Amino acid sequence: MSDPSMEAALRFENIVRIFREGPGQLEIFRDASAALVPGEIVALVGPSGAGKSSLLHIAGLLESPTSGDILINGQYVAAMSDDERTRIRRETIGFVYQAHHLLPEFTALENVVIPQMIAGTKRKDAAVEALRLLTVMGLEGRADHRPAQLSGGEQQRVAIARALANHPRILLADEPTGNLDPKTAAGVFDALVTLVRSEGVAALIATHNLQLAAKMDRALVLHEGRLLDAGKLGAPAV
Repeated sequence: MSDPSMEAALRFENIVRIFREGPGQLEIFRDASAALVPGEIVALVGPSGAGKSSLLHIAGLLESPTSGDILINGQYVAAMSDDERTRIRRETIGFVYQAHHLLPEFTALENVVIPQMIAGTKRKDAAVEALRLLTVMGLEGRADHRPAQLSGGEQQRVAIARALANHPRILLADEPTGNLDPKTAAGVFDALVTLVRSEGVAALIATHNLQLAAKMDRALVLHEGRLLDAGKLGAPAV
């Protein structure tokens, strides 16, 4: 658990998101405010259509809110240029999606090496870091396997290692275990927690799985356009 006195890695300030629908408009959420500190793992929960993916896209600087602002490491984002936003997204934020999106022609190790090389890391150093991350994820014996040779859970572990390869301050994950069976999902999630804790990343994880949400430090709930801090969830009855 992180020290709440630490500076927030990610902060939402009065975020409003409205979509235009013909002559009308659809308000997804309003006055959404929250903060995540390094090393904290926060669930983002709510019914389908509540705006979880939209909030993640705003947090990841992939789309802009209708009003309000985002702070990344204490810096306001709204007034930044597109180039500045792209730089912050590349250097500060890691993404994990429900589909792993691994490059099929490359090995697990190479999939984690490539983003580091794009960021300017030498191949040898990138390979050392990639193997370290894959080892933390329990894949040291699978590093030379291509995605087609890996199970769904193993592929998603590679995707998580790739997302953290350039040492982001923030990890955003959209249903990262949604395509996995419950036992595999639990194992992947436990590996994700281990890596997030060791790297000191602030993680915001959208999920429908309340059992996984209960394992996180606390939950943010999107409900009828509001973002509510529900604190630590209790484990749901089986």
